[in-house]
Amino acid sequence: MQTQKVVLVEGCRTPFLKSGGAYMDLMSYELGKYAIQGLLRKTDLDPDVVDGVVMGTVISNLKTSNVAREAALSAGLKQTTPCHTVTQACISANRAIATAFYQIHAGHADVMIAGGVDNTSATPITYKKEMQQKLFKAQKLKSTGDFIKFATTLRPGDFAPERPKVAEYMTNRVMGEDCDIMAATYGVERAEQDEYAVRSHHLAAKAWETGLLEKEVCTVEAPPNFKPVSMDDGVRGDSKLEKVASLKPAFDRKFGTLTAANSSFLSDGAAAVLLMSESKALELGYKPKAEILDFVFTGQDLDTELLLGPAYAVAKLFKRNALSFDDVDVIEFHEAFAGQILANLKCLASDEFAQEKLGQDKAVGEVPMEKFNLWGGSLSIGHPFGATGARLLNTAANRLIHEDGDLGVLAACAAGAHGHAMLIKKYQA
Repeated sequence: MQTQKVVLVEGCRTPFLKSGGAYMDLMSYELGKYAIQGLLRKTDLDPDVVDGVVMGTVISNLKTSNVAREAALSAGLKQTTPCHTVTQACISANRAIATAFYQIHAGHADVMIAGGVDNTSATPITYKKEMQQKLFKAQKLKSTGDFIKFATTLRPGDFAPERPKVAEYMTNRVMGEDCDIMAATYGVERAEQDEYAVRSHHLAAKAWETGLLEKEVCTVEAPPNFKPVSMDDGVRGDSKLEKVASLKPAFDRKFGTLTAANSSFLSDGAAAVLLMSESKALELGYKPKAEILDFVFTGQDLDTELLLGPAYAVAKLFKRNALSFDDVDVIEFHEAFAGQILANLKCLASDEFAQEKLGQDKAVGEVPMEKFNLWGGSLSIGHPFGATGARLLNTAANRLIHEDGDLGVLAACAAGAHGHAMLIKKYQA
């Protein structure tokens, strides 16, 4: 079987909004629909040529458990197009893109849409296990007497909802607690984190002001008022270090260094990318943006390395491709927390980390900040869990074109102590 080159043709995303905002009345699949529709409009793509759709998500709704299917059909794709949904925490879209890549690379498909979606505003609220069991058994009730008897078993406490918690199941720690520990372990000071957070907001604001991010986003007219939404609402271009430095710790109230300002916020949104075989893209008259060269997924120690995925994944990717940071022109990392970013950068630059954790003689290298997240990142733009990976890929490719670069690397951490890194190359005809 002859393998095929896989290229990125285009990407599109909805505006990323803070949880509880204008997407409150939407289901996740509807956000996915907007992203896919935007992608189809940008590319003027005939839906009939799409061989499949893969979407990532984290907060699943039982009514639309295969959210890729509902999103694709609502966007106008034909019913004969197979769709499936994947999940791998914050790298769910990365996994969706990898799955689509495999299908094209192996010659099983030529045109794939991949990406992801999450709407934290529509998080399903459940009852505690005891109430769930009572309600499950209540499905068999038939007579009025049965219902009366069931009602007598209910207690006021049964009706208390189980509050959603973004926590690691195996450790029961929320990610911010793990990041506080990691920041302390690797000597990441509060001042460094605040400075990095302000940098992210200022760079994102500049990218919006100059029209760079606008090109990646489609307008959403969400119910109930259908007022057009065309920008991310978490970017604070007027962020000042003095104000950020005044905030109290958000997780470890006594010794922590993470705050609401230097941590990513709960976000809603969707993103999609159009991947094709090189031959099919050229046949259809498209000029691809980038070629996907290689990628890796990694797993780390849950107790001590939950958010160190980028350090491990980039190290593995670079070693396999005999590369260093000097060889790449664009670097895009997912910003879960400023502390997470800075800890990973310190690890990548550490000979000790390389020797003890990577089995390498010397550090992967210092990350050149003049190449790093120059259009902002998740701290400012937002981070819908299932969508961020598609945003990263499209932004990295757009930056390669805008900055006249050649190679780009993107990376992300994820719950479950996973990591991901991808190497892309600006497409040259």
